[in-house]
Amino acid sequence: MKLAAITFSPQGIRICEQLRQTITDLDLYVHEALPTPRGAISFARVMELTPEIFTKYEGLIYVAPCGLVVRSLATSVQSKLSDPAIIVVDVGGRAVVSLLSGHEGGANNLAVQVANLIDAEPIISTTTEAIKDLVVGIGCRKGKPESEIIHALEEVLTSEKLSLLRVRYLATADVKAAETGLLKAAATLDIPLRIISSDRIQNCQQSFAHSPFVQQQVNLPAVAEPAALLAGWRTSLIVQRKACNGITIAVAQENCLSLASDQVTH
Repeated sequence: MKLAAITFSPQGIRICEQLRQTITDLDLYVHEALPTPRGAISFARVMELTPEIFTKYEGLIYVAPCGLVVRSLATSVQSKLSDPAIIVVDVGGRAVVSLLSGHEGGANNLAVQVANLIDAEPIISTTTEAIKDLVVGIGCRKGKPESEIIHALEEVLTSEKLSLLRVRYLATADVKAAETGLLKAAATLDIPLRIISSDRIQNCQQSFAHSPFVQQQVNLPAVAEPAALLAGWRTSLIVQRKACNGITIAVAQENCLSLASDQVTH
């Protein structure tokens, strides 16, 4: 996905540089009033820049106020089938908003990807996603294959009479972010994978079961339960961790969506 990041502030530059550490093919546009980082492109007015680059990229990442971004997009928006993915990050790095072309253009997935990289909260308002209310936390031993992870997940959901259609996110700790089997499982199931930082897990104030084994292996009190709790909003644990042949599954529910969840086939 060919991406560009656009920002107007020193705080935004710091966020963009953080993204460039992982997204190597990311063009950076910085307002001319700021020092231009190495390899960045200077611009004078975002109202002129946005129409100029709108069709050049598959995704645009603005680190800027939403209102300003919306105004700059006004003359460029054509169709959800052809417009690039547009996401907006607040300069504090707290939230990543999927603003345009959420499903068809990939903005929802891009928002989760960026949120994972900067430890922020993805904000996704697409109706089919917003009514989902479950987060599945997953911990696994190194090298567990995709097939076993999917089997464990489906086994737990079936035993608890929970539908896969209600799952909004899979979630794990950053120490498991590179697990190939987990990444492939998320892709196969077409469910975004949220990566929760070790710091957030260490400081989680919600109640969850601690595991001496996990503490010894990855220096965390647990993975599945806190990841499930922290990846959602107003969550409560409804399925405590279940071990399945080296894979641990836990399920949290976002209680704020308890009424909306009735719209999804149980």
